[in-house]
Formats: sequence, C-alpha cells, structure tokens
Amino acid sequence: MRPPRAFSGGWLLWTLMLAMATDVLLTFRNDIDQSTAVLTLLLVVLGGSVAGGRALGFALACVSFASIDYFFQPPYDQLSINKPLDGIVLLAFLAVAGATTDLLVRARQEARAAQQRASEVASLAALGSATLRYAEPEDAFNAIAALVREQIGAVACSVVPLDAMGRLRAHPPSDGSAADALITSTAALDAANGAWENGVAMLVGPAESDAQVARADLPGDTSPSLQARFLALPLRAEARLIGLMLVRGDPVLMLDAPRRRFLTALTYYAALAVERQKLVAEASHSEALREANRAKDQILASVSHDLRTPLTTIKVLAQGAESRGEPAAAAIVEQADRLARMVGDLLELSRLRAGGLSMRVELNTAEDVVGAALRRTEGVVDDRAIAPHIDLESPALVGRFDFVHTLRILGNLLDNALRFTPPHGVVDVSVTREEGWLRFVVADRGSGVPAQERQRIFEPFYRPADAMPDAGHAGLGLSIARTLAELQGGTLTFALRVGGGSEFILRLPAADVSDEPASEGE
Repeated sequence: MRPPRAFSGGWLLWTLMLAMATDVLLTFRNDIDQSTAVLTLLLVVLGGSVAGGRALGFALACVSFASIDYFFQPPYDQLSINKPLDGIVLLAFLAVAGATTDLLVRARQEARAAQQRASEVASLAALGSATLRYAEPEDAFNAIAALVREQIGAVACSVVPLDAMGRLRAHPPSDGSAADALITSTAALDAANGAWENGVAMLVGPAESDAQVARADLPGDTSPSLQARFLALPLRAEARLIGLMLVRGDPVLMLDAPRRRFLTALTYYAALAVERQKLVAEASHSEALREANRAKDQILASVSHDLRTPLTTIKVLAQGAESRGEPAAAAIVEQADRLARMVGDLLELSRLRAGGLSMRVELNTAEDVVGAALRRTEGVVDDRAIAPHIDLESPALVGRFDFVHTLRILGNLLDNALRFTPPHGVVDVSVTREEGWLRFVVADRGSGVPAQERQRIFEPFYRPADAMPDAGHAGLGLSIARTLAELQGGTLTFALRVGGGSEFILRLPAADVSDEPASEGE
C-alpha cells in the first residue's frame, strides 16, 4: 500500500497533467480534429492508470469524457450531444478508457505478484542452500536464523530441537541457550507452550500492553496480514513434533501472505535440520557402541585364549590326583572340562564377531553331516534318544556348505535339545530338500519357549529367566549356531513344535550334482 502523501501527490500531478493537456488542446481547438483531443486525453488517462492505479484512471476517464463533450464537440462550451455520432464517440472513449485502465492495472498487479513470487523462490532457494550445504546441523540453524532476520525483519530467531529443550518449563529457561533471548515474557512462554502442546503456530499480539496469545494462521493467501511481537512455530517430521522455531519482531513482525508462505516452507527446512542433528547424534552413538563392542570382543578373545593354559594345567594336575585315588579329583576334572568348553565358546564367538573365521564351502551330503553329529552325541544322550529322519526318496540331499562348521551347528542344536527334553524323551532330526535349500530340523519335546522370549533366544549370553544355574552353559550355543549358518548363506530359525516342544530349522544352500562341472581327469 502506498503512503497517503504519495497517494495524494499522484492524484494532484495527473489532474494537473489533464488540465494542461486540455488547455493546450483548447488553444488549437479550431485547427484540430475531434479525434486528436480524444487520443490525447486517452493517453493522459492511461498514464494516470499506470502511475496511480484503477481509481485514478477511472476518475481521469470520467473528467476527460466531460471535457470532450464540453470543449471539443459542437456546440462548444456546453454539455450537450448535437449528433448521435457524437454520443457514440463519447461512449466509445469512455469504454476504451475504462477497459484499458483495468487491463493496465491488472497487468501491473500480475507483474508485482510475479516479482514477489520470484523473490519468494529466491528466498526458498537461499533457505534450501542454508540448510543443506553445511555439514554440521548447528551451522544450518545459524544460517536459518540469519535468513529469517533478513527476510521478515525479525530481531531474533532460534531453532530449539526436542532433545535440547524437552518440554518448556513454567518459567523462562535460564540455561544460557539461544531461547533465553527470545522467551522474555510470560506471554511468549505461553505461546511457546501452546505451540508445543497443540502442534500449531502461536503468536503474541503487537501491542506492548497486549499479553494475549492467539493462534497464527500462516497458510492461506486470503487471510489478512498478521502482526506479532513473538511467534512460535512447531517443527514436524511426518506426524512427530520434534521441536520449535521461535521468532521475535523488531519491534513487530509484519506477516503478509508472501512472508507467511516463506515461514511455512521454513518450518520444513528447519525440521530437516533438526532431523539431521538427531541422525548425526545417533550415528556418533552407534559408532561409539561399535567401538565398545569391538573392544569387548577383543578382551573376550584375549581372556579366553589366556585361560586355556591354566585350565589345561588344572586338568592335568586333577587327573594325576585322580590316579592317586583322591576323591575330589574326578569332580575337578569334570568342572575343568566344562569350563574349557565355555572358554572355547567365548573364543569362537569372539572370532566370529571379529570376522576372523574362514569358511570352506564345498559340496557335501546331508547324510554325512547328520551321521557325524549323531556319533558325537553318543556319550551325552544319557536316557534320551535321538531319532534321525532322512528323506531318501527325495532328490539327492547335496548342498554347498562348510562340513566342520555345519557339524558344529548341529552339535549345538542337539546339545540344546537334549538338555530340554525330559528323561526317556526323543529328539527328532530330519532332513529334506525344499526348493533350493537343504532343510535340517532338530525338534525336542520340552516345554517350549515363552512368546516374550522367542526373539531373544539367539542373543549371546541369553538364558531364560526361570533357568536353573548351570555352570556348563553360558548361553552361547544358539548365537554361535545362527552366526555360522549366516556366514554360509543360510538361516537358523525357531518354531513351535506341534504337540509341544521346539523346532530349530537350519536352511543351507542345496546343490544339484548334475549341474556341477566335471573335475579334472574325468
């Protein structure tokens, strides 16, 4: 909107221009044609429309209409229409003047709107650059604040993430943060709390004595311009509220439609910067956890390796004492063996995590590896039984896997099944071919696994909450078995057994012998 002084000055200038043009035309009235006067005054009307807008253009057109009738149509110096053609000329002049005035004003308005849009696009481009070109989110926050101060005349701006702010307290913060310079009144604090709790933009009125907090209607070009001393904008990532952007005017924020659109877009970029800050923090935390986990694995490997020598010495001394008939020696030998197995599991888990275990994947048959696993359990089944079920009618049960490590997987699964199978129970071992996989199933007849623990049974050192203390098992067998399966391109999963108990299903890549290339010499 033009200032009143400029508005009145434009009207006075073009009124004088019209008077001067009329006076010049009157001087030569007898020597010029009526069309000359019409065209000359039409130019004055168009000039006034360009300079003063639609109202001035229409006013000049009406005055020019009367001037043409009074001064330049016979009979002169009186308002009358002598011939019908004169009336048509006057009406045509008025219609052309009105139409061209309206078209000129619309063109200027559209040009100004296009200029504003171009300015908004430039501002948004600068905003996008300010948020994306910086490696550190804090630098992006500072760039956003500087851009807000430059574009909308704010005296201060601060982006406050959730992690840094949490929930606003009942009094202005005093932790020395950037928000301290913004939340300097109870009304500002109420606006910030309202934006945080309701997830909508809130403002404080423009008057110093006005402490009323209201909702800020930022979207929409048709709403009137807003004035505010303080503005709190919620920042969202999808449906989550992740922070606030606080803005204070100098002394008042003038929020017309372009500035409201700019602020609406700004919240998306500010939310992006907040999310980047969160991701950077999470990445740093994850890296610290990986380093701690790597250090733990190294310590476990070192301790496990160093424990082997004293354990061997203890076992040798205990065996010597057992040969001399000492009653406690047999128990010492047994516990030393169990501790040695635990140390071996720890060392193997550490090697797996460190990537220090190599796989020798080659053609092997399922019958061979299952037979070897059954022979290894002959001394530990006690009063339980293991029943093998191998589908000999299916295609050849040949796969590509590491024989030694697959034997270790089946050994761990059988050991686990035997421990949870009641006395005189049976553990079933079956092998079938399932599309491109060999499917090994080890099924026990125990009590099963509670639903809340099924996702954790493959975690290292996991033991059920109701498990009895057992010095011979540290909860590593299933974790080692799954890791060995995945290193061979296979999987190890758990399922409930029909009728009670548990099933552990090992899948390893199958192979077709007919598709294998012939070896050298054949």
